[in-house]
Amino acid sequence: MEGHPHGAMQTAPEQVQFIQLLLKSIRAQRAIEIGVFTGYSALGIALALPHDGQLIACDSDADYLNVSRSWWAQEGIDSRIESRLGPAKETLAELLEAGQAEAFDFMYVDADKESAVEYFELGLQLLRPGGLYTVDNLFLGGRVADPSHQDESTVATRQLVDLMASDDRIDWSLVPIGDGLGVALKR
Repeated sequence: MEGHPHGAMQTAPEQVQFIQLLLKSIRAQRAIEIGVFTGYSALGIALALPHDGQLIACDSDADYLNVSRSWWAQEGIDSRIESRLGPAKETLAELLEAGQAEAFDFMYVDADKESAVEYFELGLQLLRPGGLYTVDNLFLGGRVADPSHQDESTVATRQLVDLMASDDRIDWSLVPIGDGLGVALKR
């Protein structure tokens, strides 16, 4: 995403490769992504799913989804991706209301940090036991470890890290790849 004004939002290639390994290791069939941006990470996720796999890709920006859809179609994987426009919390709640609790194998979150704890709670309901919840930017460029940073995104990220570190519903690790990738296995 060189030259794009928001290029720093792009998931790092080494993270996408690692996520693909995680997906394949659990033989994921169904996945959710929150925060699509230009669709690169969704592309990686969909390519790691079997041909009949499904990714629900959520974003609140129609322009980002339109760009993403064109890349997915160009790669011939658009049939594996269902894009959802709107607040992800609403989409996740709708999936639960539709009886999709414990119906997903994998979730990747790279979106607004202020909603991180809500995404985590809803995600755990949607994931099957043995499913993986992954979340990007847990370092926030070092701000999370610096107590002088008290902006809303940093504070919310600290809350999520504290929750994940003490939550007995998961086993988790903070992987120092990209800007910090949290990986949680639902018990």
